[in-house]
Amino acid sequence: MRETRAGRDAQDGALWKRLAVIPVAQDPERATSLIADLRARAHETPEASDLAGLLEDEATLTRFLGGVFDNSPFLRDLGLRDPQRLQRIVSADPDSFVAATVAAAREAVAESEAELMRRLRLLKQDLALGVALADIGGVWDLDRVTRALAEFADAALTAAIRFSLRELAAKGRFVPKNPDAPEEGSGFIVLAMGKHGAFELNYSSDIDLIVLYDPATAPLAGGAEAPVEFVRLTKRIVRIMQERTADGYVFRTDLRLRPDPGATPVAMSMPGALSYYESLGQNWERAALIKARPCAGDIAAGEAFLREIVPFIWRKYLDFAAIADVQSIKRQIHMHKGHGRIAVAGHNVKLGRGGIREVEFFVQTQQLIAGGRNPALRGRRTLDMLDQLVEAGWIEAAARDDLAEAYVFLRAVEHRIQMLNDEQTQLLPKDQEGLTRIAHLMGFAGLADFEAALKQRLQTVQGHYAGLFEDEPELASELGNLVFTGDDHDPDTLETLSGLGFRQPADAAAIIKAWHFGRYPATRSTKARERLTELHPVLIAALAKTDNADAALRAFDSFLGKLPAGVQLFSLLRSNPQLLALLATVMGSAPRMAETVSRRVHVLDAVLDPAFFGAMPTAEEFRDGLDRTLALARYYEEALDRARIFAQEQQFLVGLRLLSDTLGAERVGFALARLAEVVVDRILARVVDHVADSHGRVPGGNHAVLAMGKLGGREMTAASDLDLILLYEAPPDAAQSDGKRPLAVSHYYTRLTQRLVTALSAPTAEGLLYEVDFRLRPSGNAGPLATNLDGFAAYQKAEAWTWEHMALTRARVIAVSSPQFQDKIEGMLRDTLASRRDRARLADDVRSMRARIEKDKGTRDIWDLKQVAGGLVDIEFIAQFLQLAHAHDHPHVLAQGTEDALERLRAAGLLDPGDADLLLQALRRYQALTQVLRMVLSGRFVAAEAPRGVIDLLTRAAGAPSLDALQLDLADLQQAVRARFEAIVGKVEMAEADGKG
Repeated sequence: MRETRAGRDAQDGALWKRLAVIPVAQDPERATSLIADLRARAHETPEASDLAGLLEDEATLTRFLGGVFDNSPFLRDLGLRDPQRLQRIVSADPDSFVAATVAAAREAVAESEAELMRRLRLLKQDLALGVALADIGGVWDLDRVTRALAEFADAALTAAIRFSLRELAAKGRFVPKNPDAPEEGSGFIVLAMGKHGAFELNYSSDIDLIVLYDPATAPLAGGAEAPVEFVRLTKRIVRIMQERTADGYVFRTDLRLRPDPGATPVAMSMPGALSYYESLGQNWERAALIKARPCAGDIAAGEAFLREIVPFIWRKYLDFAAIADVQSIKRQIHMHKGHGRIAVAGHNVKLGRGGIREVEFFVQTQQLIAGGRNPALRGRRTLDMLDQLVEAGWIEAAARDDLAEAYVFLRAVEHRIQMLNDEQTQLLPKDQEGLTRIAHLMGFAGLADFEAALKQRLQTVQGHYAGLFEDEPELASELGNLVFTGDDHDPDTLETLSGLGFRQPADAAAIIKAWHFGRYPATRSTKARERLTELHPVLIAALAKTDNADAALRAFDSFLGKLPAGVQLFSLLRSNPQLLALLATVMGSAPRMAETVSRRVHVLDAVLDPAFFGAMPTAEEFRDGLDRTLALARYYEEALDRARIFAQEQQFLVGLRLLSDTLGAERVGFALARLAEVVVDRILARVVDHVADSHGRVPGGNHAVLAMGKLGGREMTAASDLDLILLYEAPPDAAQSDGKRPLAVSHYYTRLTQRLVTALSAPTAEGLLYEVDFRLRPSGNAGPLATNLDGFAAYQKAEAWTWEHMALTRARVIAVSSPQFQDKIEGMLRDTLASRRDRARLADDVRSMRARIEKDKGTRDIWDLKQVAGGLVDIEFIAQFLQLAHAHDHPHVLAQGTEDALERLRAAGLLDPGDADLLLQALRRYQALTQVLRMVLSGRFVAAEAPRGVIDLLTRAAGAPSLDALQLDLADLQQAVRARFEAIVGKVEMAEADGKG
């Protein structure tokens, strides 16, 4: 299997004399050519003459370098670029060479940042080549390879910090306690995380850092502020380390393991970090901090910080709470438990099945469980901790041996993948040539042997890892991987999300991870985050089933951000999948309703009532429900809040019924109007009692609320105002009310109306009920709020304009103090509307009113279904015109609803059946679409920007096969309706807009 050299003189320190593994060249001719090129360059370089001699005399070294350079373009470039460097490396003891290189990096002094960057990069090249050759040649084991890389990272960071602090001191903003080592006592802390922290750094690894500072001890001067200076310092150090120059880079640097990286600066204060870990720290962060190590900067301060967070990482007792806490990490990992095929080509040796991460997680979970009681289990290094777990009786020695051997093998594979092109990747090549290179660098003569060896290790790791989780419930195994721990996105999770329909899977994963940083009030508590973790599979599946999974997830994220608390809702959703499915539909299809849920989560409660999926409540059922909730109010203001809660719940349920197709769009207007009239009626009763507390009542007086507009016509939408008029009457001898602070009759009813407006429309902690409009009363805003019935009747008979009688066709009593008063009002309305009229003059007035509206609000947008020519206004005006024209002779054609009026006009022979059919078809289409749009959107509908779910709701409501077909149909309908308007009422001329109307 392996071609090795035995019998080397172990006492001779030169690397070339200690080679134990000789990689096979994939192309022997190319390898020979490369060595010839190297030999020629060495001859041309006086300082590399020893290398030229070695290449001529030592066949083993020649074959070794030929195999390395043929298989690794990156190492070939480093070796051929500088023969003198290569001579130093192969002729030196690797331990001594690396120690000198690390020391040179640590002590690097430069006049400029550019000079320092160049020195560190050249030293990194020396290290990279030296470590790789010692690794591939079997001279060093895994521990020595990874430690050398980590030690160099520490040294390079120290050099960058020293340079930056000295420059800060030169500006008078920092006073070092030790000028030779300004980082000592600086309060500037760099924690190495992950493999860097454990001295397990991989060959082309990023370095994961957390940067902290102690504002209480940092020796700043000259008015320097710690947050400003240390953030600036951190950014400079990162630039020194990772900026690519002609000489490459030192280490790519990742600061995303710090607390809540999306919302915190790159350098955090120690108190801020401690506060985060104490209150919001996550389970995966506990696991990550096991490996944390102060690696540069103020080491003593870093060690003090780690001592402070010991209670966060290591729980005091091995009890059920601790085990449950660790299990919440396990629940975030989808386990295949041995199922599925482990491939070689393209396999991720770190994150894939049976990979390095599984060995690390196997160790870390058990460390978290037992490390609180056993300090020996708190170590950073994976192999050391496998030994300690055996010592402590947590695993069998055989399991340790299997995992340790596989871990070393997989880490070696990882390094060779990265040695090909110095890339931070753990993905094996997908092509046979690339895989063969890896096999050769591993010391295998052929690919088949390597594949068999790799599969055996992957299967071994997977078996032990699955055994650790064998008592755990599967997490959405039908979906695939759903891993949202740590910082890097799990590739299989991204694949799962993509397969489920998320078009931006990385963005989706980032959103879900962000929930666990506790940025939102709903996710601040540990229990809330655990409940949310349990919800992940069903939540993601539900969102994925919507028509735009990405938009639905963003909406849910926005919703989550506005929730005051989360535990109760997350538990509720976990226990009620049907509720979650409905909520996901809302998030994907109805932004306006999603906003309602985020503000008023309690609206979801009513969905759990089995009656939700039954018939829409009757007016009596609405009234009984509202009465029950109002009966619980202890005082007037609480009654108003309870009315708001009730109305919001019921409005939301109407919307959910529309979305879930349990209520047709044509019935929504009736349902919303029925609810509104019940609310107005019951609120008016409370307002009357409230006013009576101070001002009494008018003896013998009566009052009523007249609904106009959409409410009067029972055509309300979710965005409709309430157009109201309050009418009253009082006996001739009633001069004032009879309370402790009496008011004149007109003043009394005005006060009553003001209180009603406030009760309905003033925002409270529970929001508002309705926007209220009283402008349809006589004289509009200029007249008194309350209107005496006799005065109202006289005004309608002698002074009202035609448009006011058009509006009056929709008038309907919805709250009244006595049946007799209601009869009186309805009689007055019939008499007014049934007055004989001059049809030609009436038509002129209607056209003039339509022209005026068109002048002010005209549009060519076919989706402005109300105002567009041929839209709802045209149909309503036709119905109102014909009612007013014929009511004197045919009073039965009077109806508040437009649809009812058109049907009565057709039945009376006053509207051509063909015209009626067209107008009714258009009216029903417009109203259905309007109900959907007002229910699900807050603003204007733009087809090109609309969520897919909204478009589907519209096409479903219209019975159209597609949006394009629906838009063509709308354009045709609007053209036809405008033609009927002009045929029945007359052509609209804009000059008429200046008329009285």
